Amino acid sequence: MAAIVLHSAPAHAAPAAGSPLAGHWVLDTNSLLAPPEARPKSVTLDFATAPDGKWATHVDIVDQGGNKMQGESMLSLDGTPGRAIGNYWVDVIAAKMPAPNVLVMQFVYQGIPRSTRVYSVSADGKVLTETEAYFKPDGTPMLRTALFNRASGHP
Repeated sequence: MAAIVLHSAPAHAAPAAGSPLAGHWVLDTNSLLAPPEARPKSVTLDFATAPDGKWATHVDIVDQGGNKMQGESMLSLDGTPGRAIGNYWVDVIAAKMPAPNVLVMQFVYQGIPRSTRVYSVSADGKVLTETEAYFKPDGTPMLRTALFNRASGHP
């Protein structure tokens, strides 16, 4: 439902530097189509450029029961897989930033592909759209969209 923290450096470092994706984002839980009782209580997402030029991502999720999940990673934005840590169901991520306001991440857990997520920032820099592509157990392709509001950071 949310991304894992990602620290990464692009092979072509220009997009990450000054990217409008950088900042602290808060999920608008009302943007989810799931019934309110099935939505997380809160999700925060942080994107940043690390001092070594890598891209950093961190996610905190609180479910309806108050249980907390978190994840983070530090990766290159050239698509090279890297480790994710935390208790969210992702342990490997590959990422690319095809434009300064677009991030594509592919998530894997225990060797099984989980989802591909595309993050894009609105022209005014205030809304982050997360589009998640995944498959149901029967193989049906699914797309889910969630909106995050900027709480702090760049623009």
